Amino acid sequence: MTSEKSLLLVHAHPDDETIATGATMARYLAEGAHVTLVTCTAGEMGEILVPGLAHLAADQEDALGAHRRGEIKDAMAALATPDGREIDHRWLGGFGTYRDSGMTWSEDRTHAQPDPDARENAFWYADLNEAADHLVTIIREVRPQVLVTYDEFGNYGHPDHIQAHRVATYAAHLAAVPTYKKELGEAHEIDRIFWTAIAESWIREGLRAARDAGNEDALGGMDPEGPLPMATPDVDIAAAVDGTSYADQKVAAMRSYPTQMDMEEGMFAMTNSLGTTAWSQEHFRIAKGTVEEAKPTDPSSAGPACRDLFSGL
Repeated sequence: MTSEKSLLLVHAHPDDETIATGATMARYLAEGAHVTLVTCTAGEMGEILVPGLAHLAADQEDALGAHRRGEIKDAMAALATPDGREIDHRWLGGFGTYRDSGMTWSEDRTHAQPDPDARENAFWYADLNEAADHLVTIIREVRPQVLVTYDEFGNYGHPDHIQAHRVATYAAHLAAVPTYKKELGEAHEIDRIFWTAIAESWIREGLRAARDAGNEDALGGMDPEGPLPMATPDVDIAAAVDGTSYADQKVAAMRSYPTQMDMEEGMFAMTNSLGTTAWSQEHFRIAKGTVEEAKPTDPSSAGPACRDLFSGL
């Protein structure tokens, strides 16, 4: 490794990394850190928003995974530095090892579950030890101080997000054990583990601004004064990364996923009324380690949050 700072992110499907952490990835890459992204599946079961590509669907040609492989390549290029430094992107176990599990809701809509048509190699059905060992090898190679993944509910309940959390959490533990499978590399303990989140105040302020600009459909038409099921109370936010300088790159990376994101409608349409700054702040909960708090007067912080995932390390 040529950089003292190493950041590892574990995401479930292509596009997840850009929506939740695109600005963070671009920022730390630009600051000279080694940024490694591990994607667990190719998103083969995803919804296709481009009518002309509907034939790629899992129930037709089943070629969406290969197409999204190209989309994530384009997204990583959008997040690269001007001098050509790129994110170190890996597929967990190699491309195609684990397949998108899809998602349906239970009859009472209390929890998500794999699609009934999910195949045997769906990520949800993966052997935890096997999947974790793939990640242990990467952890011991790139030796990150900071790991970013989802919370235990996968932020909104998608089976592959939940499984990504489980694999990342277990692998981080195993990688630190000196006597665990020495053939996978020298043991390494990760200093901090963060879970992706969206601060409640940030969502509400964004929704109010979008409505003031005439965009009633922002974030699916959520009421800025009503319940926000995907929001995290500000008091639980440990870190708020200001990615304002990298918001244009993030939105460019989001546009690399036309099969998954319609930037003109629904939740992604905030860009139309608020510009790229709508996606400039990224928030995190702390799952392991401690963080240094930002100054209370810092306007870019959300709650008692730090502004640098590596602060103090």
